[in-house]
Amino acid sequence: MDETSIIGDPRITLFGRLVEAYASLRQQLDDEMQQEVGLPLLWYGVLLHIGRSPEGVRPMSELTEATAFTSGGVTRLVDRMEAAGYVERRPCPTDRRVQYVGLTETGREILERGSEVHIRGIQEHMLDRLGPGEVEELDRLLYKLAH
Repeated sequence: MDETSIIGDPRITLFGRLVEAYASLRQQLDDEMQQEVGLPLLWYGVLLHIGRSPEGVRPMSELTEATAFTSGGVTRLVDRMEAAGYVERRPCPTDRRVQYVGLTETGREILERGSEVHIRGIQEHMLDRLGPGEVEELDRLLYKLAH
């Protein structure tokens, strides 16, 4: 293959490294979350999204945006999480078309346990691998890319 070929473009390689880093970190964090808490990382993310809301509830539509699932996919996900006892559906007091999802007490407890595991994993698999100033630089760069 010709090294100057378009498929050897360093921009493609750079983006590939970003994707590979994310995939590797996500897999490590998911494995730890599953082993130590019995919770898929995706479920943890949903619990965190709900738990960080000021009122302790989120509309189903926001969960659709946060997970990039279809509304049907989020409905099935919430069904499974509700059956596990982590979340409960709550009606919106002002609009019957809107349904909220809130944490149960069990959901709050598992969110706390999961957060301890998640923080430890982030520290070990990501932050400890970076040198002085690199964490702040990475944060700055990721924010810039996202916005």
